[in-house]
Amino acid sequence: MTGRLLANPKVLATLAAMQAADAAVCIGPIGPVKASLEKVGLPQRIWWVLPVVKSASAVGLAGGIRWPALGRLTAFMLTVYFTLAVGAHLRAHDKMVNAVPAASMLALFATLAGKGFEQSGAGRA
Repeated sequence: MTGRLLANPKVLATLAAMQAADAAVCIGPIGPVKASLEKVGLPQRIWWVLPVVKSASAVGLAGGIRWPALGRLTAFMLTVYFTLAVGAHLRAHDKMVNAVPAASMLALFATLAGKGFEQSGAGRA
């Protein structure tokens, strides 16, 4: 049941909007994002990749409303992304509370990738 709720077009649109907003705050990036990136030791020379990846994920999630295979692929790739993010927090010995958002998104996208598009109605006219 949870998976079908996640692939609901309204939920996918909301997740896409969240990723788009996250992409926007990574341009620059804004203070808290910059502090987090520095804390986990992500080299500044690759920070430009974050808004690109997050924008692409927003497009993929929105596209998943019409094309479930695209949505599932995007959810899988976001699972990989957030696995790396959680790993970066752990490797940096960051406070666990700082890893909670990434861990929550990891669980969400792993569920969506694994079961979210099964008989969801996503992609049906």
